[in-house]
Amino acid sequence: MRQLIRGRTLSFYADPAETQAAFAYHQDGAVVVQDGKIVAMGDYAALREPGLAEIDHRPNLILPGFIDPHIHFPQVQVIASWGAQLLDWLNTYTFPEEARFGDQGHAPLMAEKFLDLLLSHGTTTAVAFCSVHPQSAEALFSAAEARGMAMIAGKVMMDRNAPESVLDTPQQGYDDSKALIAKWHRRGRQRYAITPRFAITSTPEQLQMAGQLVREHPDCHIQTHLSENRDEIAYTLELYPQARDYLDIYETYGLLSDKLLLGHSIHLEPREIARMAETGARAVFCPTSNLFLGSGLFDAAGLRAAGVVSGIASDVGGGTSYSMLQTLAEGYKVLQLRNQKLHPLAAFHWATRGNALALGMADRIGTLDPGSDADLVVLDSRATPAMALRMDRAETLAEELFVLQILGDDRAIAQTYVAGKPMLGQAA
Repeated sequence: MRQLIRGRTLSFYADPAETQAAFAYHQDGAVVVQDGKIVAMGDYAALREPGLAEIDHRPNLILPGFIDPHIHFPQVQVIASWGAQLLDWLNTYTFPEEARFGDQGHAPLMAEKFLDLLLSHGTTTAVAFCSVHPQSAEALFSAAEARGMAMIAGKVMMDRNAPESVLDTPQQGYDDSKALIAKWHRRGRQRYAITPRFAITSTPEQLQMAGQLVREHPDCHIQTHLSENRDEIAYTLELYPQARDYLDIYETYGLLSDKLLLGHSIHLEPREIARMAETGARAVFCPTSNLFLGSGLFDAAGLRAAGVVSGIASDVGGGTSYSMLQTLAEGYKVLQLRNQKLHPLAAFHWATRGNALALGMADRIGTLDPGSDADLVVLDSRATPAMALRMDRAETLAEELFVLQILGDDRAIAQTYVAGKPMLGQAA
């Protein structure tokens, strides 16, 4: 099916933090979609065709669907759990909740609700941690496939320092991951992420097995955590006394590459930053959880200057919102405390093309370029009375984006498209 989706279109082809000539904006624009792909993007007058089906979203903005590169699928029912820092929060809330994903029927139910929440907030692709149970990854991939979503996910590998109900063994973690890779990696739009949770919950033997998976499947992503909290770092180095620093543990077992996504990456040593830049390992900024758990302030400008590519993510359930708009809002505030600025154009680049670049997938998602998958979000900058009142005084695209960033949430999502299909009720 071929159709035209009309509205004000915005797509990035460079980072506005680095150049002014970074985006294409059409006041009366359109995206032409066929067979789940974008075939054209530009001025409506140039793209309209006799007999071509049209969906009119004017005056709303059409952008590429948001990408969330670090989120925990099994934590949907522990988001907004009161007061603790990282290690206490994991033991008090997260691990008991993740144990439930071993129960018959629980993971499929949660997978549907999880994807409903992502789509209602305009997120079309996520990089998700599942629980230790392989059925949690099965459920998420199955639900994403049914909706046509591009999902990157993996079951966590963890064999110590957690309750028995959420532990595997080095061999079991390897075998389960291997089977999931064989079934799901690059099946349609699904991709697998090899997922040792973090060094605290993996023995050297398990990290060695994770490294073996990476060598056997070099096109898989790898996701884990790095330097989120100072107590975490201290405990990690007690467990691995031979390591030069936290990153050195992952490097020792062969995990460093441009496929490695390192959630948080707040309290980094100079050597770690240099090695991330040299190997292409990605940092992932998780502002709402960093504030909620009191973890620290991400140094976006410092990492950019060092040549480290960064993504920005919700990190639900330590993170406090599924909304990438709210994630960008809290990111702005964190960087303010760092005496750094996040311009609204740079913010929306980060949540779309920027995150696609961090995943090495900008040829498929994150832009409205012809040939990309037709994942779109339609944004209503007058979605609430407060937003509408503020918009009466907004004069530029950047001002409008900042209103969406600071005041927007799921109410500002007028529609979400996955592979050209509207996912929220009926298309306008």
